Amino acid sequence: MSKTRANLLLLFAAALWGLGNVAQKTVLAHLDPLSAVGLRCLIGGLLVLPFVLTERRLPAGPGYLSSLAMVGVLFAISITLQQLCYLGATVTNASFLVSTATVMTPLAAWLLIGERPTASLTAAAGLTVVGAMLLSGGIAGLSSGDLTAILSAGCYALWMVELGRHMQAHARPFTAAATQFLGAAAFALPLGALQGNLSLAAAFAAGPELAVLGVFSTAIAFGMQIAAQRFTSASHAAVIVSAESVFGALGAAIFLGERNSPTGALGAAIILGAILCVAMSNRTPQACAPLLARPVQPFDAAYAIAATPAAWPGDRAAVNSGPMEECDDPCG
Repeated sequence: MSKTRANLLLLFAAALWGLGNVAQKTVLAHLDPLSAVGLRCLIGGLLVLPFVLTERRLPAGPGYLSSLAMVGVLFAISITLQQLCYLGATVTNASFLVSTATVMTPLAAWLLIGERPTASLTAAAGLTVVGAMLLSGGIAGLSSGDLTAILSAGCYALWMVELGRHMQAHARPFTAAATQFLGAAAFALPLGALQGNLSLAAAFAAGPELAVLGVFSTAIAFGMQIAAQRFTSASHAAVIVSAESVFGALGAAIFLGERNSPTGALGAAIILGAILCVAMSNRTPQACAPLLARPVQPFDAAYAIAATPAAWPGDRAAVNSGPMEECDDPCG
């Protein structure tokens, strides 16, 4: 898979997430957040599970299980916090605030794995924040839902870095997807049964929303991201998937009647411009080699082998460390 194709997959995933944000809001009319997360992830996990068998013969390197567990835990926390934020935030605001992971991810990648962002990526990340602020009309006092969305963005940033490292070291995208989805379901469903309103009647009432969230926003969108992040850096992925805020605002306007001003439309145009700039770029962030010599930390379980991606038949491994690639970059 080429890097450009991987970036386009991420953009399509962002569209599915953004439009699915409407369902994340409306599903709360029938189910509590924990039950909603558990059921959508159960649907997504069951859809992906049959494909896990196609990867059973692929090699798994040292630290595979600990790396997979870290990815699964971060995913469960992130998606649960994101669903909780819709209790007190509008779809437009929640979409914007979760997209602040765009800025948090390059910072997390720099601190955790020494991946220095390029100048064009830094500029694009800054533009997405400016555009998202214009899109949301600014923040005049954060609600509890808004704060939960920001916390979710921070967890997503850590998850994207760990996911990118895991995929480059071990591949097996279907196994990673199924583990994340079913792990999140195992975490959320018991809590929904104890603390929420989980029942068969409530699940049937939320059927249309769960179908959208489970099939499109979970199985397809996250599955595409997991596969694509083997061929592009976490920082690039974070900028591209920030398009979720644009598609979320569009879906909120169409289905929920939320309206944006001309300033908001300008913000959407700025975000799309920054995203397309990154999507067409082939320049790779540079990672610092000295980090290989430092003691292994919890987030570094797979770093020792991240520099040698597992071979996937017919695919070209992404380069996310070492010298910067010499190629054209339309963003600078």
